[in-house]
Amino acid sequence: MIHTLEQEQFLPISIKEAWEFFSSPRNLDEITPPELGFKIESLRSDTMHEGQIITYKVKMLPGVWIPWVTEIKAVDEGKSFVDEQRFGPYKFWHHRHWFEEVEGGVLMKDLVCYAMPFWPFGELGHGIFVGPKLKKIFGFRREVLEKRFGKKG
Repeated sequence: MIHTLEQEQFLPISIKEAWEFFSSPRNLDEITPPELGFKIESLRSDTMHEGQIITYKVKMLPGVWIPWVTEIKAVDEGKSFVDEQRFGPYKFWHHRHWFEEVEGGVLMKDLVCYAMPFWPFGELGHGIFVGPKLKKIFGFRREVLEKRFGKKG
């Protein structure tokens, strides 16, 4: 089963500033909850480009670290990019990020499509653990971005 998570957030910054922040994989650490213990293991370039491979480790449970390898599949400079999991905790992961210039700032949109491994047990885990945890992760990101860039008045 494919699950989706959609989110929009207004940021009172220029599209250039938004792109500079979000197109740098190094900034993922800042917008990821500390309890995930997010660590970039391998990053050959700080400049995002199609085909870029990024290797991370995330803490799924205390003492349980999982490698996660993503590939930047598409980049539309200043407008959008797509990252896809090549290896990691999901059976399938496709995350599209959009940036749209609007009055007073930028509307940032995310669409994450993902599937759980180990059917049917993964689906049970999704309802109990993974779905709520992803919502919490994106909620944390929203709060961090509001503190960093401000929010609509």
